Amino acid sequence: MRIAAALILAGAISLGVPGAAWSQAATKGAAAPQAAPAAPAPTPAPAPAKAACANPDALGIARVVEIDTTGGPGFGFEHFKQLDFLRDKEVVLTFDDGPWLVNTPSVLKSLADQCTTGIFFSIGKHATYYPEILKQVLAAGHTVGSHTWSHATLTNKKLTEQQRKDEIEKGFSAVKWALGGVSPAPFFRFPALQHPPEMVTYLGTRNIAMFSCDLDSFDFKARNPQQVIDVTMKKLDKLGKGIILMHDFHKHTAEALPELLSRLKAGGYKVVKMVAKAPVQTLPQYDEEILKDAKLPTVSTRPVSSVVQTISQ
Repeated sequence: MRIAAALILAGAISLGVPGAAWSQAATKGAAAPQAAPAAPAPTPAPAPAKAACANPDALGIARVVEIDTTGGPGFGFEHFKQLDFLRDKEVVLTFDDGPWLVNTPSVLKSLADQCTTGIFFSIGKHATYYPEILKQVLAAGHTVGSHTWSHATLTNKKLTEQQRKDEIEKGFSAVKWALGGVSPAPFFRFPALQHPPEMVTYLGTRNIAMFSCDLDSFDFKARNPQQVIDVTMKKLDKLGKGIILMHDFHKHTAEALPELLSRLKAGGYKVVKMVAKAPVQTLPQYDEEILKDAKLPTVSTRPVSSVVQTISQ
């Protein structure tokens, strides 16, 4: 059903019109090198100063775990069974497909109101559409990862192995560009949770952690916010803990989040923040491709006095 939903919604996203969880098909990219070229160490994401929580009843953050991504570990029992690190009643909140107008800022506000956190798996194209929103995600202290360049399903047999690598690498470079040159976490989620074995191996060679989930909110199929809440809580109460998959791209998710977070608090659930031991090392040729392709605005460098003059007061 997940793949069918992706096929139905795949064509709905355009530069200016939101309306689906799934983005455009793969875009042709530059050839990846046989081996990662030597590059300067990436700029790590700055650690935001921890502000005091104004909400005494907030969900908060129970603990922070640091992930060594060497060898490409996998998280989320739907596909990866080895690393069971969550304790009973612990959850990790994850959000795919952003950044997006209105909905992502709304999600950020709800998380801030509860002094809690999530992992945002950004689509590279969306990051280039709305870099300022993605900067807000990072500035709020959330972890930022990647979700490919265009949300192409990497199990699609029409894609070559090189095109699959391009989707991964260009996605990370686009997120880095959107963050103003700050390298995101080496955290990656496959579109539609479809994991081609050769790409799992490739991510391992790149020291990039892979994320599936323990439970899917199926918010992309929800008819209203209440359905998002009901589906998520029913699954979570059955499992007792888990990595939750949601989409900050979706209006229903943004609208559901305040009550969902309150339900988590009332149910005794605690949020775990996942951070990377080191940022991702993007490949220079993809960084250059993003710089070349990005439609950067022309910003005037004239001094204020030559642009704005008082003519009457």
